[in-house]
Amino acid sequence: MARMNKIATAAGTLACALGIGYVMQSTDAATARYGSEAAVKEQELRRLSSENAVLEVEDIVLTSAEFSAAPLEPTLALPDSAPVMLAAASADEPIARPVPAPISAEAPLSQTAETQTCDITANARPVAGAMVNLTLAAPCMPNERITVHHNGMIFTQTTSEKGTLDITVPALSQDATFVIAFGNGDGAIAEAKIDDLAEFDRVVLQWKGDTGFQMHAREFGADYDSAGHVWAGTPRSVASAITGEGGFMTVNGDLSAAEPLIAEVYTFPVLTEGQDARVALTVEAEVIKANCGQEIEAQSIELLGDAKIKTQDLSVAVPDCDAVGSFLVLNNLLQDMKVAGH
Repeated sequence: MARMNKIATAAGTLACALGIGYVMQSTDAATARYGSEAAVKEQELRRLSSENAVLEVEDIVLTSAEFSAAPLEPTLALPDSAPVMLAAASADEPIARPVPAPISAEAPLSQTAETQTCDITANARPVAGAMVNLTLAAPCMPNERITVHHNGMIFTQTTSEKGTLDITVPALSQDATFVIAFGNGDGAIAEAKIDDLAEFDRVVLQWKGDTGFQMHAREFGADYDSAGHVWAGTPRSVASAITGEGGFMTVNGDLSAAEPLIAEVYTFPVLTEGQDARVALTVEAEVIKANCGQEIEAQSIELLGDAKIKTQDLSVAVPDCDAVGSFLVLNNLLQDMKVAGH
């Protein structure tokens, strides 16, 4: 554990354009299929059928995750003893976003009128399912927005009234390091050894703000809204992966925080008893008032088998607001998981 007071800037994107499939289901079709607006909100996207007209949309840019020096969400400068992989300009950092101007290191950041110092500590403890119990104690930072950084994944949380945080987070590396940063530059670092990481495949979809993005996993040929359909609406639990039933989804981030950063993570056990099949993964987005007529961005992080982490940035031009209530389906963005039985 360590404490820092210096903001560093991370990276932006240098991209090469790729193509992916993209379809839109109309509002009338969505209403007819899913019922009232409340039902749509509850059930989200269901299977597109040949009976529904779809609109081909081409304004999509899918980019590789190579980075330049554009500013990103603030992180912390690390001590000389910290692993090189955690440098703020790491190629694993997510897409570029504007941040407040750095605060001078000469200005005391954690002092009250009585010149009291705030001690910030963090701890990371491995738990079942290649997950990490991440805790933070910052007594003089109650109800504060923080960002959690881990191996390219980034999301926001809010401390409690006592300045604490206690969450469970998916690990993306065996030697897992978590950087927790406050907006003023204060923060802490926590580390944990994840011995069971190789037993699970993991895919992350992350974004900023109210974009309408969703990640859906359909296991072993499952239809939408069936037992094998896993998404934020039916996320399952870690126990599902441990017992071999299937995968589970976690939604990381505080949606009520200012300019929230959200990371959905789907986890699937590498070996599943008696089954040899695929898990179909799709990225989908609802056209809502918050995103209609705008360009929305997301980033995917894939950790599959023995392969290195793969990241891709996505930019989508959302249809105008007369399409509110429709759904976008982005095909071929995420690699389907190949699941091998015992």
